Amino acid sequence: MTTAEEYGTALEPVEVVDAELVDDAPASEVAVPDPVVAVLAALDTDAKAHLNRIRPKKTRTGYARDWEVWQEFHGWLAARTGTPLPLSSITVGTFVSFVTYLDQVVQAPPNTIERRITGVTAEARSRGYTVPKEATEAARRALKPLRLDKKRQQRGRGKAGAITPSDLRKMANAPRERAPQPDARRRHTIVVSELTRLRDKALNSLKFAVAGRNEEMSALDDPDIKAVTEGLMVHVPSVKGRPDREVPVTYGEDPATCPVRCWRAYQEAKLAAGAVPGGPAFLPVDQWGNQGTKRLSPDGVGRALARCAKYAGLAGRRITGHSARRGLVTTGRKKGKRVEKLRRQGGWSANSPVFWEYVDEGEAFEDAATEGIGL
Repeated sequence: MTTAEEYGTALEPVEVVDAELVDDAPASEVAVPDPVVAVLAALDTDAKAHLNRIRPKKTRTGYARDWEVWQEFHGWLAARTGTPLPLSSITVGTFVSFVTYLDQVVQAPPNTIERRITGVTAEARSRGYTVPKEATEAARRALKPLRLDKKRQQRGRGKAGAITPSDLRKMANAPRERAPQPDARRRHTIVVSELTRLRDKALNSLKFAVAGRNEEMSALDDPDIKAVTEGLMVHVPSVKGRPDREVPVTYGEDPATCPVRCWRAYQEAKLAAGAVPGGPAFLPVDQWGNQGTKRLSPDGVGRALARCAKYAGLAGRRITGHSARRGLVTTGRKKGKRVEKLRRQGGWSANSPVFWEYVDEGEAFEDAATEGIGL
């Protein structure tokens, strides 16, 4: 009979060892990363980077400067307390202290302080830091009484003053010879070229007529300005997420400020100077009358209007690129133009506090409280 030993299949004796049962390893040590969470995190990171890239350059530059001021505040705070805090420490305490620093140390105007709060909040979040809602709310509560202080309000440059058609005429007819400014390095008299003069007349009058923002006027192309029987139909393009709009512009009463005639004269001159048909509506021109090929920048649009106002002798108010938008509303209301027409012309939202402020300014003497009461 065959035994198990012959085939080597006999079981060998084994030693039995007593042992204790142990708990399973912690789940965190053996868990497999969730691919859904990883994909969502990657998408969030890419989205934040994309949103930052498509931000207007001016906004990115402003937020970067706000963050530099936040860093300066932390240096000041560390010198006072002896303990440097991380830049990510955004709390009720640090944000309210930031407002105090901007007000008492930097002596910034209230509007600048509010912009710094917004810029630091946006920049911090783009860097992955948490900005609690209660921190921003506390900062704005601390800012609120500062807004009511007249001395603090005077720290800023003030609001842009409105311009009128009469101002535009003075600007259009200002002398072409401009003496050097007291602080200028070049001491020779500048003679404004004919091309520059025509461009500025067209730019300023059309800006007033469409209540155009600097960015909108810069983004205009020739095809956006179409000649029609009544004058011009201007397609104001979308900038900074605002909706585009179609704006009618009629002939003016004075050839020097008529946006239709001024635009046609400038368009003919710039094409004769080598501008590409169908290109940007407004082009830069240097002091020697040489025309550039790239569109006039938003800052260039604002500087052109302010420069013309300066040499026309318009003193006593702050003239900026925004003065034309304000001027259309205030002048329009004084002439009885409908509020809704003016609002659509400039692309203001229905609940824009700035727009209604301009309306009130234009209506200040309409049915005034002291009119016709026997004084």
